[in-house]
Amino acid sequence: MVSRRSFLNGAGVAAAAVTATAVSKVAMAALPEPVIQTKPDTMPPLVPGTGRPYNPVVTLNGWTLPWRMNNGVKEFHLVAEPVVREMAPGFKAHLWGYNGQSPGPTIEVVEGDRVRLFVTNKLGELTSIHWHGQRLPNGMDGVTGLNQPGIPPGKTYVYEFVARRPGTFMYHPHADEMVQMAMGMMGFWVTHPKTKHPLIDEVDRDFCFLLNAYDIDPGSATPKIMTMLDFNLWSWNSRIFPGIDPVVVRHMDKVRIRVGNLTMTNHPIHLHGHEFLITGTDGGPTPKSTRQYEVTADIAVGQMRQMDFLADEEGDWAFHCHKSHHTMNAMGHGVPTMIGVDHSGVARQITKLIPDYMVMGERGMKDMTEMEMPLPDNTAAMMAGQGPFGAVGMGGMFSVVKVRKDQKRGDYTDPGWYQHPPGTVAYEFTGSLPDPARFKAEGRGSMPAVARPAQDVEVKVRKPSGGHSGH
Repeated sequence: MVSRRSFLNGAGVAAAAVTATAVSKVAMAALPEPVIQTKPDTMPPLVPGTGRPYNPVVTLNGWTLPWRMNNGVKEFHLVAEPVVREMAPGFKAHLWGYNGQSPGPTIEVVEGDRVRLFVTNKLGELTSIHWHGQRLPNGMDGVTGLNQPGIPPGKTYVYEFVARRPGTFMYHPHADEMVQMAMGMMGFWVTHPKTKHPLIDEVDRDFCFLLNAYDIDPGSATPKIMTMLDFNLWSWNSRIFPGIDPVVVRHMDKVRIRVGNLTMTNHPIHLHGHEFLITGTDGGPTPKSTRQYEVTADIAVGQMRQMDFLADEEGDWAFHCHKSHHTMNAMGHGVPTMIGVDHSGVARQITKLIPDYMVMGERGMKDMTEMEMPLPDNTAAMMAGQGPFGAVGMGGMFSVVKVRKDQKRGDYTDPGWYQHPPGTVAYEFTGSLPDPARFKAEGRGSMPAVARPAQDVEVKVRKPSGGHSGH
């Protein structure tokens, strides 16, 4: 749903009351209308209706913020406010974000655009916005106390600068940062090149998402802001698998995926079935001489990586963080290991007394996808999601790149599960193997010798007895 209504809860109600008394209706009428989006779906790309044309991005489980043109200036309106974010079906978190969501909407501009951003504060404390990676006047950099006063509750501040270079950037607060970023305040920024760029190839599909993490106790809804590393929810755009939408592309599409990391640790992002090139960072496009094909890119804290690949292999390909604990949901790190011990009967009895008791299965964590274990209300299962062959056994930072020959240009709808051609799925060994036709056509090596000796010749090496004096 897109509307002007703020999606508030808890402290946000008080913040809304402050806003109502601090900003007059006349003053608000002069601002661009704040567009609010509360649905967690991946929205279609926003094709520019005004300003310079460009190939828009698709924000995974997110959207792009509309703008208005005002005397040649592209104007946006961001509203910092409490939000309710559905992180996965059946599990909602009380976060802080922008315009109804966490992360906030993606901002798209073109190199050379004059940009004006109105930021209205509906939180209960000071805030600001830092435009991560941008070249801009020092007073627009958004560090509270250093470059500007903090934006008080109920006030609207204005940021103005020129989008000086193309690339992928982020925005986030530099005010009470530990709290506000831990609560989900962040967003993506893309500056498209104004003309054909020698280091930025044109692509058919362009996706982006932010890596973020939360520590939310099972059964609760608000993150613990004091956590430094021991997070239990690792997310893409504040969504956890199976709540993360697939990356849907057409066979032979040139695809770009932009990933920004605003968590407290690094993430090795891994793509199955394809190789990609790192074509950009938050410092700009990479020189072609530095590019090499990868299947995993490690993205450090505060970094952005732009990955380009050719979708030339059909199928449903896993796409995930390669830190195994980051592909699980709501995992308690104090869970005892019971591998090799049948404790199912005891566990059922204990959970009657302690509803949120949790223990690793006797065959490992995968057991938990098969156990009917009671969970507190508003809690995501550790590993969830059903694939065409059963439980996927993943959570957190995990999605699927779906490559299809019959996917139409510009169509991002989920095509369903891949229909594997006969004979191309792993199968159970039953004692005999079929002889695939392709084996008969693979040849027998190089050409045969023209004149082969009648008997094999064995070469014997004799060490000289006279040492090295004759050399």
